[in-house]
Amino acid sequence: MHKTSTASSLSRAGLWILLAGQLLPLMDFSIINVALAAISESLNASHTELELIVAVYGVAFAVCLALGGRLGDRYGRRLLYGYGLALFTLASLLCGVALNVEMLLIARLLQGVGAALAVPQILAILHTRLKGERHARAIAAYGAIGGIAFATGQVLGGALVALDLWGLGWRLVFLINLPVGLYILWQTPRLLPEMKAEHAAGIDVPGTLLLAMIIFCLLFGLALGPALSWPWWCQIMLVGLLPLGLLLWRVERRQPWPLLSPDLLTLGSMRFGFVIALVVFASWSGFMFVMALALQSGLGFSALTSGNIFISLGLVYFLFAMQSARFHLRLGPIKTLFVGLALVVPGLLALVLTVNLYWPALNAWVLLPAFCLISSGRALIVSCFYRIGLAEVPTQAAGTGSAILSTVQQASLGLGTAVYGSILVAQLDRGAPYDLALNRVLLFEVVVMLMMVAATWFYAWHRRKAGSLSESHSASKDPAVES
Repeated sequence: MHKTSTASSLSRAGLWILLAGQLLPLMDFSIINVALAAISESLNASHTELELIVAVYGVAFAVCLALGGRLGDRYGRRLLYGYGLALFTLASLLCGVALNVEMLLIARLLQGVGAALAVPQILAILHTRLKGERHARAIAAYGAIGGIAFATGQVLGGALVALDLWGLGWRLVFLINLPVGLYILWQTPRLLPEMKAEHAAGIDVPGTLLLAMIIFCLLFGLALGPALSWPWWCQIMLVGLLPLGLLLWRVERRQPWPLLSPDLLTLGSMRFGFVIALVVFASWSGFMFVMALALQSGLGFSALTSGNIFISLGLVYFLFAMQSARFHLRLGPIKTLFVGLALVVPGLLALVLTVNLYWPALNAWVLLPAFCLISSGRALIVSCFYRIGLAEVPTQAAGTGSAILSTVQQASLGLGTAVYGSILVAQLDRGAPYDLALNRVLLFEVVVMLMMVAATWFYAWHRRKAGSLSESHSASKDPAVES
């Protein structure tokens, strides 16, 4: 039996245990994409149900993320890390043995809750137990893993489905979490030190419940509405978002420890961070979903072939993410964001042209130029997210600000699948072939990205104007100027 760690610092082995615990939940965003066709065939799942199977994980992750951080501060970060991974591992088993779509949806929701309990503890432990160069290297590794998890999941998922060990097929993409998760749980008490925050914030139960209602109404309304010809209850879900949002605002203003701090939400940098999350992360998850579905259901690619096509996306993303600091030092976050958008938009247009020219003979090589542009641009855009979002946040509120941005980021990843998937499904239901339906979704994303360019320009202009007014106001009060 392992002894419980009481060390105040974090060992190299402990760091790897944390990073492995980060990789598993992040990889589960994308590992399922290449198994969609197999799941559809095995469980007789519709395209809309496939959207929900992917999206509900991200939404549950988002809703419980800030709550997981608060619980870790109060009851112990190692304890919550272990509980979160235990729930995630158990839910992975339930996913692997699911007999129908409903069971798989519930298991995916539990996976998201488990991930949300575990993941916030990782960064908290790194920040509190590592200093100097070790801290910098650990944070770099944390960021790199976040970048490559999407592509790694696609490739690994494709290989597991293709191997079809013991006839398990798509179920392996979930069952693979069991040995890894159990090993992490076995090593956690020995390698990770226990810690709590000295002055832990309280738990905002009403705020968490209202946020969950808002996000789930948005998810199910957008995902099921187009497929079911907008029944009355889908319309009520979307109409009800406004009163629920107003109620959440009133509740949060009265909370001593609000989940979404109203004071921070008034900051321009935070609001623009929300825009980046809703546009970029939703587009990214939606893009990965519709591309995987088009390659497998539209072209009949195997899970392995589909997964391998995304290798270039992961490699290019990783390389540009590692170099993003140089862009920020030379250009600053706003100009870096413009550079990223200037790469993504032509990349999407190049992909539309590639689909037009080569469908149904698409392969990794003809997709490579467009994928390189898209992935390099997204890496630069993502690197701007926290830098811009936290720019106006006071230092003492940086933790709360990061938690809010992370919540919106994860929610956007979940909702993006529903939004872009619904557009694809609507086109297919109208009789459009897969290549035309895919290109219409890509062109929609181009329009969204051009709107992001306009929003970025407006934000940059507003900041310059505010800065000029501030300097003018300061100068008018300067005694030397007055004299």
